[in-house]
Amino acid sequence: MRTSIIIPSCNGLDLLASCIQSIRKYTPSEHEIIVVDNGSKDGTTVWCLNERIPFVSLARNEGFPAACNKGMRLASGDTIVLLNNDTVVSKNWLDNLNAALYSSPDIGLTGPMAGNVSGKQQSRYSYGDLDEFQRLAATVNRSDPNKWKRTERLVGFCLAFRRELMERIGLLDERFSPGHYEDDDYCLRARLHGYGLLICEDVVIHHEGSASFRREGEAAQRELVERNYRLFMDKWNVDPRSFI
Repeated sequence: MRTSIIIPSCNGLDLLASCIQSIRKYTPSEHEIIVVDNGSKDGTTVWCLNERIPFVSLARNEGFPAACNKGMRLASGDTIVLLNNDTVVSKNWLDNLNAALYSSPDIGLTGPMAGNVSGKQQSRYSYGDLDEFQRLAATVNRSDPNKWKRTERLVGFCLAFRRELMERIGLLDERFSPGHYEDDDYCLRARLHGYGLLICEDVVIHHEGSASFRREGEAAQRELVERNYRLFMDKWNVDPRSFI
């Protein structure tokens, strides 16, 4: 089974390099990495060329949903993982997500625990640096079906799903560009098609949290969140905050 790991990035080469280094170290199962560069000016495309990482180079920042969609169109895997560039993965992360994902035909999406995440995926683990995090994760990331929790919502910082689901419900809704609530929308669409969602408490990864959006300032981020909240309400007439 092959997994396509899609990583959008915008002027975050330091974060991207750290993320990919962790994937290479902690992902022995068959996979491909696809970077979608959202108009970066920091040498991301040159770095990807030097590292021989397949990438899509966009002339401007088209936002997270559009970047993910371009990567999803190129993906060859049986499983798709949308992964933020401000994450660092850990031992057994992908094998454990896939174990839960393929545990039942009705499971469509799985996601891990992490810090700096809203809702039920927020972990309470503390660590001083990434070395300490990896030691912690090695003890947490032991596959255990008793730690798979049904949920109505998964956060898009690390989202694993079947190719079958993508082919059935389509790509991310780009009306939510540059980002926020596209993951809530995708999860709701999956549930409306009969798929279940699992939080995997037997997987913890590191997440910086909103690294790209923070560069725009807190006021701009709040305005974007509110705008996309209204877009979600207009589309579904359902309050996404009820899923948290």
